[in-house]
Formats: sequence, C-alpha cells, structure tokens
Amino acid sequence: MEFRDLKSQYQKYKGEIDSAIQNVLSKGTFIGGKEVNELEDQLSEYVGVKHCITCANGTEAMTLLMMAWDIKEGDAVFVPDFTFFSTGEVVAFKGATPVFVDVNRDTYNLDPEKLEMAILKVIEEGTLTPKVIIPVDLFGLPANHFEISKIAKKYDLYVLEDAAQGFGGSIDGKKAGSFGDAATTSFFPAKPLGCYGDGGAIFTDDDKLASLLKSLKVHGKGENKYDNVRIGVNSRLDTLQAAILLVKLKAFINHEVEDVNRVASLYNQHLKEFVEIPVIPEGYHSSFAQYTIKLKNLEQRNTMQQKLKESGIPSMVYYVKPMHLQGAFSRINGEEFDYEVTNNLCETVLSLPMHPYLELKDIEQICKVIKSSI
Repeated sequence: MEFRDLKSQYQKYKGEIDSAIQNVLSKGTFIGGKEVNELEDQLSEYVGVKHCITCANGTEAMTLLMMAWDIKEGDAVFVPDFTFFSTGEVVAFKGATPVFVDVNRDTYNLDPEKLEMAILKVIEEGTLTPKVIIPVDLFGLPANHFEISKIAKKYDLYVLEDAAQGFGGSIDGKKAGSFGDAATTSFFPAKPLGCYGDGGAIFTDDDKLASLLKSLKVHGKGENKYDNVRIGVNSRLDTLQAAILLVKLKAFINHEVEDVNRVASLYNQHLKEFVEIPVIPEGYHSSFAQYTIKLKNLEQRNTMQQKLKESGIPSMVYYVKPMHLQGAFSRINGEEFDYEVTNNLCETVLSLPMHPYLELKDIEQICKVIKSSI
C-alpha cells in the first residue's frame, strides 16, 4: 500500500503525460517554453488571481517574496509553530527573525488570538519590527485568513499565504492561493498538485509585485536576461515539469479534489467513534494533503503506528518536532508554555494513507487495524 500513490496516478494518465514529455523533448525548449506560460495562465485562472509566477520550488517561492518585500535583519515574521521547517527557514535565510506562534488544536492552523498576542509582545519588547505573517494552509485546510487579514491590516503587516499543502482548498468558494498580499505553493511530488521533481509558484493580484518577482527569479533581469538591474536568483520552473503539471492540473480539477474528500468521508465514517478525526469548519473545503488523526498520547500513537506497519500500512507523523525546538532556531527559542497546543500535537498526531486513488478495501483495512489498536 502506498502512502500517496503517484504510481496509480501515472498509470491512469500515462498516455497524456508521456505525450506531453515527448512533445517537449521533440521541440528542445527546456527552459521557458510555451508550456510554462500556459500553466501560469491556467493556475491563475483556477486560483482566481491576476498573476501566477512559477519558480524552482515552494521554498524559493517564499524566499522570492522575502526579497521583494526587503525582509532583513531586525524584522519579525510570524510563523506557525506547527509546520514544515522551510516556512521559518526562508525568514532566517534573509537574516530576519521568525516568531513562532501556537496553532488551533482543531484545525492545526495559526491561532489568530495567539498571533495578535505575539505581535503585541514583539512591539512591546521593541527590538524587532513586525513585518510579515505567514499563515500555512496545513494538511489541505486553509488557515483562518479572514481573521488573520484583519490583524495584518491593524498592524500594517504583509500576509504571505503558504498554500503548499492547501492548494485546491477554499473558504466560502475563495480558493487557497488567493489570500493575503501574495501566496505560494509547492509542486513537490507528494503535494496535492505535484510534478515529477521540484517546482513552485507565487500568486498575487499586485501588478508591481508580479513584475518585480519575474525579475528577481531570473538574476534580477531588466529588458532581457543580459540586462541585470538588481541582484536576483536563478529560480525557474523547467518546461518538462510544466508540461507534466498541465496534464495533472486537469485531473486535479476534474476529479482528484473531489475524490480525496470522498476518501476522507469514508475515513470519518469508520473512525469518528474511535479517534479524533479532522475538523473542517463550516464554509471551508480541504484538499486533504494529509488525513491526520489525533490520539490520546504518545504511547497510543506509537503502538498504533507499529501495528499499522506490521500490517503493511504506511503512516507518517507531521511533525515530530515543533519549530521552536529545531536546532537551527536554538538562538530564538521561546518559552515552552507559549506552545502548549503544538507540543501536544507533536506527540499525538498521525497521518494515514491519503490520495485520490485509495480504494475502499484499503480504507477498510486501515480502519480495521486502527480500531483493533485502541
């Protein structure tokens, strides 16, 4: 059994994917081909924003925004404590300070009330200047963007939506990737929409920001790539990946988001009496990058994970260690009591196999093992 079955997806769309790859190989345009422009157009239309700027990966997508907004030493950027390392890494990479904020236990996403408390604390201390909030759409569920936006406006902060896991999710029909001043996503293969390597994208309605990002991602180019008007980076999505994503985006829109929600519904029916199942607030729609349950304690999780393994069922723990305890951030570690929810989640969450091609018999087998280990 696969945790995320990319092989079944490939077999279903093998003809279209192989043809798309062969077409690029035949033309020989491997950087900046028409497929990249076509993909950007389709992605911006799907998300509902004016601009989509593709780049090398999701981490560099966030880094490019840190560059565009001139985030630097002395700046504070507010990041969820319960997320993947790169969300805080891009902040430290620019010399700024990530300020970790606890999350909501039900949604796993940034807690707006605790966010405002953290902003006020930074302002009161006076050593850092608050600049950016990076809400993460964890496990496919968009963060509480409307409340976060109110807080950002109150304190004049940028909002960068990290939609790497949330792509395809929505709030009241407004798509993940369309919140904040800008949003980013990742096309890492295991993401809701993934390519066959690395890839990423930035979404924004800001014309000036989009123009700046297009320059920054290609060595700070001006009129052309030999006219360099600023210091930039080399961060482009290659044409092969764009061609693959064009095929996969069609599948994603046509049935994959619907199918993962069907799988989640089946999981919920089987497991709701036995474990804490994912909470999807009213008006929210998840793309279920992960299906994550909560257990009572670390011992119960370890026992369950071992029984799943013995039955040939893969599972994952996202995340074993909170951001504030990562060694790379040791110089800015906060007090333990500030992260009560995150600390608990790191000991109790468990993610089960989740993808659009998961069959009923597999779901039933997974749930049977879980029930037997309670």
